[in-house]
Amino acid sequence: MTRSKRKIPFIGKSKYAVIIDGETEYWYLKMIQRNERHSKIDIKPEIPQKKKLIDQYIKVKELSNIYDKVIWIVDLDVVIKESKLKEFIKYKHDLEQNIKNSITIINQPCLEYWLLLHFSSSSPNFTICGEAEALLKKHLTDYSKKQNYFTKQNNDIYLKLRPHLTKAIDHSKKQGDFKVESPSKGFSNMHKLFEELGIN
Repeated sequence: MTRSKRKIPFIGKSKYAVIIDGETEYWYLKMIQRNERHSKIDIKPEIPQKKKLIDQYIKVKELSNIYDKVIWIVDLDVVIKESKLKEFIKYKHDLEQNIKNSITIINQPCLEYWLLLHFSSSSPNFTICGEAEALLKKHLTDYSKKQNYFTKQNNDIYLKLRPHLTKAIDHSKKQGDFKVESPSKGFSNMHKLFEELGIN
């Protein structure tokens, strides 16, 4: 009696495109990918050649037709500085309503505030990224926005902070949603990225 061979369906990695406008975000995402190899996620960071808000928004819509999920990470300090907050809110709302496989993640003022949440839950007002960097350096005294700091083998930014990730996610979740009426208040919903990736 011969056994019938059952076909086992191949389950590949989900493909995620992440739209960002800076190198620090790119390096950080690459370190997540390097250190979380067990994850069934293929992350492709995309830095648009044109970094205008509208170009990033259009890129999200384009990539939503190719990838399983598209994540747009926005540093709000530049948006506010360029008086583009209303424009950004409009794009964010449109994506939420019409592009169901997209997620918009906000850092106010910048990625450094998310890094700070690994140590502190405070959410002061910020006008520029440098203010968040100064607070972060109280915990990471050697912090630098250079590639070799972010990507150093066996001591990269993600590995440095990984022991505190659960705390950062908890701090991020407790902040709730972004509030338009207080746009300067320190804020990050990077926890959404880690929820999507199944990392905690």
